Amino acid sequence: MHQIQAALATIAAALNDATDANPIFLGTNEKKDVLAALMRSRTRLEELYLRVIASADDVAAEVGARDVAAWLVAQHRVESPAAHATLRLAQELEGRPVVRARLARGAFSLEHARVILRGLDDLPDDLDPEDLTHAEVTLCDLASEHGPKDLRRLATHLLEVVAPEVAEAAEAAAIQRLEEQAQAKATLSITDLGDGMTRIHGIVPETVGHRLRTYLQAYTQPRVAALEADGRVQPRSRLLAHAFAQLLENTDPTRLPAHGGDATTVVVTMTLDQLQADLGVAWLDDGTPISTGETRRLACTAGIIPAVLGGNSEPLDLGRTRRLFTPTQRKALALRDKHCRAEGCTVPTTWCDAHHDQPWSHGGHTDLAHGSLLCGHHHRRTHDPTYETIRLPDGRYRFRHRAREVLRR
Repeated sequence: MHQIQAALATIAAALNDATDANPIFLGTNEKKDVLAALMRSRTRLEELYLRVIASADDVAAEVGARDVAAWLVAQHRVESPAAHATLRLAQELEGRPVVRARLARGAFSLEHARVILRGLDDLPDDLDPEDLTHAEVTLCDLASEHGPKDLRRLATHLLEVVAPEVAEAAEAAAIQRLEEQAQAKATLSITDLGDGMTRIHGIVPETVGHRLRTYLQAYTQPRVAALEADGRVQPRSRLLAHAFAQLLENTDPTRLPAHGGDATTVVVTMTLDQLQADLGVAWLDDGTPISTGETRRLACTAGIIPAVLGGNSEPLDLGRTRRLFTPTQRKALALRDKHCRAEGCTVPTTWCDAHHDQPWSHGGHTDLAHGSLLCGHHHRRTHDPTYETIRLPDGRYRFRHRAREVLRR
């Protein structure tokens, strides 16, 4: 009988003896020892399993299977992805004798072995064989002291330990490869869902993601502004979505590339009566309808041109830059207001919009006497027809839901 067959027969007999054994009768220290021993034994059996798989091409050939993984799928109902992943691991271990020997002793887990193999594969192809062996031994030693997650992090600095003279150049080349791959894989889709919402899905290079995250964090309101109207805390994903909207609204269109022979702009079309009404509909340049309340709110920030039409659809007003508060005016408002002017709101002025106390559509002026700073949440309230906006004697804003007020009466 082959040694492997003899070992398996012994293991099977021993397991048969333990089939009815109840672990409840083990003491605490005994259970700890048994668990540690079982983990080592499981790893050793897994290594033996992989060793046999790596040499089982003849098993597949006998039945005409493509490889032993396909044979396992057909004969033993193993899931195909798992079977092929196991075969790849078995083949990789064939070229890593130190890793396989440590696994055979149960020194670390199979997950450790996968991390080690990935770390070794990431090394330069022209690395000296002695340095490569040193790297394999180093990772195996570290695997005995660290979990797979920490080992994965340590593996990224492996070259600095085994071959510091080539580490810097290799790291620079690896980073460049990653950046090139990221550029090649980058994708972004914008899909209108037909219910007033748009889904944005993208995979972008890490540097782009970091920049976007940094910009959005600058717009993310502090904790007091993260509360819903009913006092519940908004999820972070919603805060980031609102911050993304603010980022777009505050982007200066004159600094974007020309589009259609002109500066990149968003045009909203409405009649004068619609603009002055509490309720109404305006249209973006692609035909998407939005409320006139939203139009008035957007008109307080950069990034939108309202095209106001008269009775015969003649343009009465096309342009809005003269209605914007200048940076100097914003600084003056910040010095005066200190924070959002809504009652009880303490959002800093750096996260606020400059709001016209008297809407420009009703003859409002862009000056300090008729301007206030409001956070994004309360700025939307001023243009929401379901809320009554009350100006208090001290200049603060108070909001009252119209439907609730009617119910009280």
